[in-house]
Amino acid sequence: MKFVMAHNNFNVKDLDKSIAFYDKALGLKPGRRIEPEDGAFKIVYLDGPDSPHQLELTWLRDWDRPYNLGDNEFHLAFKVDDYEGAHKLHEEMGCIVYENPNMGIYFIADPDGYWLEVIPAKR
Repeated sequence: MKFVMAHNNFNVKDLDKSIAFYDKALGLKPGRRIEPEDGAFKIVYLDGPDSPHQLELTWLRDWDRPYNLGDNEFHLAFKVDDYEGAHKLHEEMGCIVYENPNMGIYFIADPDGYWLEVIPAKR
C-alpha cells in the first residue's frame, strides 16, 4: 500500500484575493475548479510548477465571518531556491509575520491568516 499526498485545503473569504496572493507570493496558479450550479461554493486547486502537491482553496457563499484558525500552529512549508529574493518580495508585500534567523526560516500570512513557512532549498 502506497500513499502520496495530493493536496491541502484552506477555506477563504475572498477567493480572487487569495488566488492573487498565492500567485504573487508563491507562484501558485489556478488549475482545476469545481463550481456547482447553485453557487453554494467554489473550489480552486492551485498548482506549483515543481510539485504535484496542490493547495485547494474553498470559498463558501454563505460564510459570513472570518475563519477562526484557533490556537493550532499548523502551516504549509515551501522550499525556495532564491531565499533572499523571496524574502525581499514578501517584505515588499508586507506579509512576513515571523522570522527565525537562527533557523534560517520565516513565515508569511495569506489574506485569511494562514501561515506559510519559507525555507531555503539548500540548508
